[in-house]
Amino acid sequence: MHLIAAAQMVSTADKAHNLEVATRLVRQAAKLGARLVGLPENFSWMGSESERASAAESLEGPTLGRMAELARELRVTVLAGSLLETGAPGGRLYNTSVLFGPQGERLAVYRKMHLFDVEVGDGATYHESAAVAPGTEVVAATTDVGRLGLSVCYDLRFPELYRRLSRDGATLLAVPAAFTLMTGKDHWEVLLRARAIENQCYVLAPAQGGRHSDKRITYGHAMVVDPWGLVTARASEGEGLALAPVDAELQQRIRRNLPCLEHRRLLD
Repeated sequence: MHLIAAAQMVSTADKAHNLEVATRLVRQAAKLGARLVGLPENFSWMGSESERASAAESLEGPTLGRMAELARELRVTVLAGSLLETGAPGGRLYNTSVLFGPQGERLAVYRKMHLFDVEVGDGATYHESAAVAPGTEVVAATTDVGRLGLSVCYDLRFPELYRRLSRDGATLLAVPAAFTLMTGKDHWEVLLRARAIENQCYVLAPAQGGRHSDKRITYGHAMVVDPWGLVTARASEGEGLALAPVDAELQQRIRRNLPCLEHRRLLD
């Protein structure tokens, strides 16, 4: 049995401060015994759309370099929730999640597939695809606590992605997010629990939670959900951690007694 931790942050346009907070939370989680620590979407920067390009980095940039060093130093697996990555077609960026193993090695790179182009009724219009290009690959990686399927935020609304991940052997699903307050209060927990139940997977859901600027508030409630769909840990407001165990025997028992993954008929 291993502990996992979902971090909650309130990132701003101040990269140095964000990295300090992320580092502190990862250290705190590791000290508490977590073997896998997840950071939220846009953990290193959340500023205005006009500054997106200047905030972006390559996979070899300083932010991910710091996360690799931290994973190696603490001997834990670190999910760098997401950051803006340079190099997408047409001068756009990627919203990229990167997984580092306990030796600091890069285990996986996932680029967010579903982009947030919506009007949710909070007075703001979101058009992520104006600056961000969608990824094209479904990504899972083997870790010390199980096979981890990667996703980011808005992906949560597309169950076919998670069905593919579970079919590819995922026992744990990562959903680093920056859900809006408007959508989060009604949909965040419901969707996380649904993805856990239908795929009989643990769900690690790091989150942004608080006021980032005059125009941006996120819902928060970072959490861990077990394969039965129960929320086993939840962060409070602002910065914090949600820690809970991953029990492989419990997961195996659920899958054995209720073998719905073996009963699927509509497959790609």
